[in-house]
Amino acid sequence: MRYLGAIVLAFTVLLTAAAAAQPQPPPKPAAQDEFVPVNAPMNAQDTIPAPLLVGSAYAFIWIVVFAYVWSIRSRLASVERDMAALDRRLGPGSR
Repeated sequence: MRYLGAIVLAFTVLLTAAAAAQPQPPPKPAAQDEFVPVNAPMNAQDTIPAPLLVGSAYAFIWIVVFAYVWSIRSRLASVERDMAALDRRLGPGSR
């Protein structure tokens, strides 16, 4: 039992010493106190083709909406077919 306590103590001391020996990150530069405008022109690589992205997003949303409506229509038609078959099977006087 004494050896286990000594091993744990030695391991803790080694980990603490290793953590203390790690280099500290460099200090962050001081924050600016006022707005500084950018005078350099933007590169062509820094721009995003907004009309293409917006159009693609709207097209994707409309495709998802139409697929959802088509799915609901198909499921509703299936339920109506099942109800018609059940109505035929039960006969006219069962309601």
